[in-house]
This record gives sequence, structure tokens and C-alpha cells, in this order.
Amino acid sequence: MDNSQVIKYLQDKDIHKIKFAFADIDGILRGKVIHRKKFVDGLQDGYGFCDVTFGWDSNDALYDEVAVTGWQSGFPDKACRIDLNTFRTVPWEDHIPFFLADFSRHDGTSLAVCPRSLLKRIIQQCDSMGFHAEFAQEFEWFNFQETSQSLQEKGFTGLQPLTSGMFGYSILRPSQNSAFFYDLFNLCEQFNIQIEGLHTETGPGVYEAAILHNGILEAADKAVLFKSAVKEIASRHGIVASFMAKWNTDLPGCSGHIHQSLWTKDKERNLFYDSDSQESVSELLKQYIAGQLYCLPYILPMYAPTVNSYKRLVEGAWAPTTVSWGFDNRTVALRVLNPSEKYTRLETRVPGADTNPYLAMAAALASGLYGIRNKLLLDIPATTGNAYKEQEKERLPADLYSATQSMMASPVAKDLFGEEFTDHFTRTRLSEWNHFVKHVSTWELKRYLEII
Repeated sequence: MDNSQVIKYLQDKDIHKIKFAFADIDGILRGKVIHRKKFVDGLQDGYGFCDVTFGWDSNDALYDEVAVTGWQSGFPDKACRIDLNTFRTVPWEDHIPFFLADFSRHDGTSLAVCPRSLLKRIIQQCDSMGFHAEFAQEFEWFNFQETSQSLQEKGFTGLQPLTSGMFGYSILRPSQNSAFFYDLFNLCEQFNIQIEGLHTETGPGVYEAAILHNGILEAADKAVLFKSAVKEIASRHGIVASFMAKWNTDLPGCSGHIHQSLWTKDKERNLFYDSDSQESVSELLKQYIAGQLYCLPYILPMYAPTVNSYKRLVEGAWAPTTVSWGFDNRTVALRVLNPSEKYTRLETRVPGADTNPYLAMAAALASGLYGIRNKLLLDIPATTGNAYKEQEKERLPADLYSATQSMMASPVAKDLFGEEFTDHFTRTRLSEWNHFVKHVSTWELKRYLEII
């Protein structure tokens, strides 16, 4: 869709307001509704957004000492530009036109810390190497019979899950909330997010959805929009949907696994598949896996961006704890699925549902391409059993602070994502950690208040 087509559509439909948004560093959509005149006037040069949107966290608290913005610069506007290719309408909001935006410029430059712009830069590298990247993300999330107000009133404790018990792949549980369940499937389809499969996972009130694969930019767009759409649809049913990685010590965490493959530019041949090789796995895929494994310990915050992310990455929790790979093995970091050329792919199992899809997919693609560029050997044997019990495997950093320190100290992240982005992103993660360490938790009160 070009400018003239969009303008004609708005005029023909007599539409006077347009909604658009962009993803901040945490993957949270920030946006506004604007008049048609402002929309048309800004199609070329963009729309001013206060750059504090990259200077504060998920709770609008300013980060510690980031360079991209701050009191020292006076928080000026940065030009945010709409991508017309993302046009869709919001079916649960009277079909208001909606667009995604980012901070890329027409001359090819962009705001270094903008997640969508970062992914576009990695895609350019992929294109220059002669590959088409096909990606998809799947999500698990918990649903609660709560509202934003009741969460506050309860102090985020004593929450009521949508359904009770541990009932994965249940046919009964979705039917008990069929209006919500089928609204998710149908409204997402109308919102141009095609759900491949939707089902319950094991845990009270937990669902899982896999999104149909697309080219990587469209896949990331749909993943970001899916999380927001689920929350909005859930709210209309009196439900709070949470993509927190691990909300309860005694329950499974929520994953955000990324499926990926590289194809020829014409999308005719899957370059991860080789029928003449052992296990039908190509040398290109082996190099891609080697790149991801090599980079993984140094870019972990891109996959595990919050303090809570690391509560999910523990033994026996269906999430990886080691630098490992294997064939159809759910205990490893990288799971190879190779049933046929059409479906051969790599599943990166480290990301949780709390990821920023733009950053997680950028990390997966960039680190895989790193392996291909450097022709890395896949010298780590495939895990055939329980990766949790293989003590010789390198362990992933166990908390956000350790992971961020590794990312800051290594040249790998700067090589993959650029020095400006890496500096900004790691500072935001340290700021997140600093908020955490100052907090006195309920666990500490129960453990120490009386007895110590």
C-alpha cells in the first residue's frame, strides 16, 4: 500500500481518526490516535514522539544514566515513521485503521535503540548474504478472572485463575470459556494475525498459541501485536492476560519459543534441509546452530530481559539451562525439527513470553548469521537425553545481573547489534536489576522479620 492508496481509502471510508504504535525497549506498544489530516501530513517526515519513551522502563521510571535521552538533553521529540505495510483494522474497536511505526529514516539510518529498526538492520545483513528468513513465535500465558483495579486492590496476591487445575491440551476447559477462547482465534485472524494452533497448557488458566510463520519482520510485528491483542480482547471478557515469564513458584513458566529457517530468496528451497546428509540437516543449519550456541551466553538478556525471566530458566521447568542442542529434545536450548523440507526448522527455546519479539528475533537471526559468516563448526554434540543432567554442558547465566555483565564485557553483542544499541540496552537491564535489589520482598519478610 502506498501513500495515495492509503489516503484514498481513508477518504472513501470517511475515516477521520487513525491509531498507530511502536514498540519500546521492553516490547510494550506506545502510541496514539491522530486525526486524518495529521496522519497525511506526517507520512513523509514522521510524527514527533518525546524520546523519553526510550528513556523509561515498563513503569515509566527513568533509566539510570542512558545516553540516548535524559534531563541533559531536555527530552526532545524524535521522528517516528509509520510503515504502511503494517496496515490493518482493529475489529474490537469499530475497525479503526491501525499501523505500526518505528524510528527508521528514509535515508537508511535509524535510531540505534529502536527495536524494530534494529531488526530491520539485521534483516538487511541476511538479505545481503542471499537468504530469506522465515520466523514465527509461540506464546504461553496465564489468564485471570481479574481487572487492573482488582490486581491493585489485592496487591497482586490471591489471584483467581480463569480455570482450575493442571489440564494441558484440554477440550473441556476452552469450552467452559468458549466466548473468550474463540474471540481470541477469530479476532486475531481479522487483525491479520493468523493463529496456527490455540490450546490450554498445563496450569490453571494457561493458554498457548502458535502464530503461523512469515518473513521475519512480519513475524515480529505479529508477535508484538498478538501480545497486545490478547490483553485487549481478554479485558473485554473481564480477564487479565499475563505474559510474565514465571508468575508462581509452583507452576510452569511461560515460554516464547522462536521457530526459524533460512530459505532461498525466491522462497522455493529450505536451506536448513539436505536430504543427502545425515539427519537431513544442511551444513548451513549446523553453522547457524553453532553461531547461536557461541553467542548465547553473551546475548542472553535479549531472550531473558527481566529479573523474573530467570525464574523460568531452571531445571525441570521445560526451559533450558545449558548451552545445548538436540533433535526434537525439549530439555535443550536449541531444538532441531526436521520432518521434511517444508517443516525443517530450528526452535530457540530460551525466550520466554516476556520477550520483546523484535529483540529476541534479532538476536536469533544475528547470532545464527554470525555462525554462517564465520563458518563455525558445530563441535557441541547433540544432546540425546536430559540436558539438565549433563554436567559438562556450559550453564547459562542464572540472573539478569550476571547475564547483563556478560553482555557488557563481551565484544560479541557489539559486533551483532552495534555499540550504541548494546550500551543502551545493557544499561536498561542494569537499571531493571537495581530496582529489584532495592525491593524488600514478601519472601524476605516471611523468612526474616520475626525469627532472625
